[in-house]
Amino acid sequence: MKDFIPEFFISLKKYNFKMFLNDMAAGIIVAIVALPLSIALGIASGVTPEAGLITAVIGCFIVAILGGSKFQIAGPTGAFIVIVYSIIEQHGILGLTIATIMAGIMLVIIGFLKGGEIIKFIPYPVVAGFTSGIAVTIFSSQIKDILGLGVEKIPAQFMEQILCYIQNIQTLNLYAILITIVSIFIIILWPKIPKIGKLLPSMLVSVVVLTLLVQFLHFPLRLLVQGLEVWI
Repeated sequence: MKDFIPEFFISLKKYNFKMFLNDMAAGIIVAIVALPLSIALGIASGVTPEAGLITAVIGCFIVAILGGSKFQIAGPTGAFIVIVYSIIEQHGILGLTIATIMAGIMLVIIGFLKGGEIIKFIPYPVVAGFTSGIAVTIFSSQIKDILGLGVEKIPAQFMEQILCYIQNIQTLNLYAILITIVSIFIIILWPKIPKIGKLLPSMLVSVVVLTLLVQFLHFPLRLLVQGLEVWI
């Protein structure tokens, strides 16, 4: 079996300043897209925004150093939100850490055994159904923030989540709904603006614009921090 050498070390032999500038530009673009995404996925997974950001940075760094392709791009994925959230709810951060280490070991073993070929035998309906189910579950977990409900922690199971929302519907916050609607419009309409629409990712624009609106207009938004109700 041919010895595996990460592409990073192979590329260094012929690396030059021009390639560095191209890589830096590509890295900045990917970072701009991944910044709001990693923060959002961290929150959706039941951890702090900082945890989502740090995890994305460390993961991308490891892939860049040990990856097998110089064109490979790594970043956070929404497919693991449901799994991570469920593990944290049942076993806490320590349980998530142990599960992550176990998953890493399993992936390394599968890689050495070339088990990635198995994916070809999984039917498309199974993949499509799995992805659709993940999308519905992620959406249901975000209803609390969309409606601004005064719920500190929501259950991991879908039906329990819906019941929790119904029970706490009286804590509805109209400002949170307004922010959600404006955010969706910005994400959809920003790319259609001539010239500047493609310069910056719509998700990043949405995060910056709405953060400034909340700060300067002093929207009364409710946050629950360690059981204490805080208004911003």
